[in-house]
Amino acid sequence: MRLHDALVGCLLAILGIAVLISVSQYPAIPGQNVGPSAFPGTLALLLLVCSGLLIWRGLRDGRSQAIISFGAWIASPRHVLNVVAVVGGLLFYIFCADFIGFIPIGIIILSVLFFCLGVRPLLILPVALVATLVIHTIFYKLLRVPLPWGIMQGMIW
Repeated sequence: MRLHDALVGCLLAILGIAVLISVSQYPAIPGQNVGPSAFPGTLALLLLVCSGLLIWRGLRDGRSQAIISFGAWIASPRHVLNVVAVVGGLLFYIFCADFIGFIPIGIIILSVLFFCLGVRPLLILPVALVATLVIHTIFYKLLRVPLPWGIMQGMIW
């Protein structure tokens, strides 16, 4: 799928403005010239510059581009199913992770994605289980990201 450059530029400009508004609320650190808003604010400004260039290029070459154009994959049911599986997996995680928990949802999502992508059936469950546990260990133990336990609350390690 290809989006018109001016449309992408507008979306990136909205993102840059939202980041600038958000970081303007960050508190200043007493005694320091650089606070927590310096790095994200600088990136947001650079994003606004890039979005301005994209909008300018899109308007300059505007008549030769469609607003949205889809690739040949859109006619392939298998490819559309893969896109739906990925988006559905993300939505499933967003809405159900707190109740069900990261580990069961990770195994379910990876199993469905592996099935849709044609992984051999004997490998789906073992690889999904190991991958989920490795990801959980990295995020929960090493990076200390508080992943949801859900129905596994009594089994916290």
